[in-house]
Amino acid sequence: MALKKKPVTGMKDILPKEMAIRDYVIRLIKETYGTFGFTSMETPCVEHIENLNSKQGGENEKLIFKILKRGEKLKLETAEKENDLVDSGLRYDLTVPLCRYYSNNANELPSPFKALQMGNVWRADRPQRGRYRQFMQCDIDILGEPTNLAEIELILATTTLLGKLDFKNFTIRINDRRILKAMAAYSGFPEESYDTVFIILDKMDKIGFEGVAKELEEAGFAKESVEKYLKMFEEITPDTAGVEYCREKLEGFLDKEYADGLKTIIDSVNAVKTAEFKIAFDPTLVRGMSYYTGPIFEIAMDEYGGSVGGGGRYDEMIGKFTGNQTCACGFSIGFERIVMLLLERDFKVPSSSKKKAYLIDKKATPELMKKVRGGCLIIEKAGEITRETAVKMSLQMSQDTAGMLVILEDTKEGIRKALGRDEEFARKFTEKVNIPIFSIDELVEFAKSYAQELEYEIDEMGVLALYNRISSIEKLDEATTLFEVKDIVDEAVAKSEKGGFKKAFSVFASKRHGQGDRKVLQEKDFEE
Repeated sequence: MALKKKPVTGMKDILPKEMAIRDYVIRLIKETYGTFGFTSMETPCVEHIENLNSKQGGENEKLIFKILKRGEKLKLETAEKENDLVDSGLRYDLTVPLCRYYSNNANELPSPFKALQMGNVWRADRPQRGRYRQFMQCDIDILGEPTNLAEIELILATTTLLGKLDFKNFTIRINDRRILKAMAAYSGFPEESYDTVFIILDKMDKIGFEGVAKELEEAGFAKESVEKYLKMFEEITPDTAGVEYCREKLEGFLDKEYADGLKTIIDSVNAVKTAEFKIAFDPTLVRGMSYYTGPIFEIAMDEYGGSVGGGGRYDEMIGKFTGNQTCACGFSIGFERIVMLLLERDFKVPSSSKKKAYLIDKKATPELMKKVRGGCLIIEKAGEITRETAVKMSLQMSQDTAGMLVILEDTKEGIRKALGRDEEFARKFTEKVNIPIFSIDELVEFAKSYAQELEYEIDEMGVLALYNRISSIEKLDEATTLFEVKDIVDEAVAKSEKGGFKKAFSVFASKRHGQGDRKVLQEKDFEE
């Protein structure tokens, strides 16, 4: 029988280019989540079949790779049902194994326990873009924290990571399973049918309002209940006002503290987030796992066209192992999908041995250099900026021996030619930075600092005169503005030192003021 070169359907070989990105993302995950206090742990990839089939994994329980009993335990002749043949399976997620792990090791773990777990999981699913039968999952969970601080921290940690990977303008969709149930109850759906209602609602993105209405009626639900249910979705807004609408509309069906908790999560995340993203209330968000009991959330990313992560609160799951209720909340990112998007972007793994190139706007000032450490500075419009300005910028990097200044050529055309010749070099242009326009106060401080370099002080009346001179500069947003200010100081120094008697008097006056060898620039020195 001929050997097969291709991997099994739904699995894949990983080439060195992708492996480098995967290793980098794993390092960044551990580093970022570590700053939020999460600690690494690990569970076996094989789990008891009873745990995997505990009716908590939703549709995933239909996708288990099951493992036959071995040796004498495997009795094919007398087997009557599946359980006679199977005793374990490959884990389909990391949450079920985490709950078993915690219940077995709780006495040796801190409370709350902040867990970071990464590892492969397996699902006998239909392969498609970004989805394989074997794939890496990355979960962070907080066990033993009953308040919404858990949800807030999980969202902030996850979005901080995505921000470091340069993902922007994604959306965290958030809902609460208790709001879902309250809406169903308000509309008149029987409690035993909630799961059916939610499964149909979860198709909203694919089939729209009309499709959901049609399927609900085909499932045998009363038309008036369907209409009452869907009307709420048309009236709810994707913000805290939408949560407030649910709080008032569902009075008697929804405990108001649940709505208040959701508002707190949204407001807190918006107040302290560091990445560029939106958080939106989405009453159609269901999440497939039946073990969720409270807030649920999902990462929607336009460039992928779907979800790249999600999670929520599951306060009842650990209690099924221990008999004691333990609060729990988790967030999982779609590691494989994140890596896929980075590959499609032709992402380059940052390396400490290579300098980072910055594309700088011509309005840049020396202040910008405080943001650039160990970088290679590229001037965008060399034809419109003096070499003296460039040298001044490079001096700002002198504290960092890795920093250096590169001016391509003295014309914009030269820059275009340089980039056209060297595509690899062009790809190093990774960031564009803009800084605010100079204020007059900043320019005066710069002038005083420059004067001190020349061993001069500016007296109070001289500072007022300096203000007037700087105020007359036409454009305060040019990089060369610093050198116009410098010219004003140089001119004042030249006036002050004109003539031996004047210079001697200036030195005498400075000593009288206790300034050592420093000379003093006065109001008349700044007169035009």
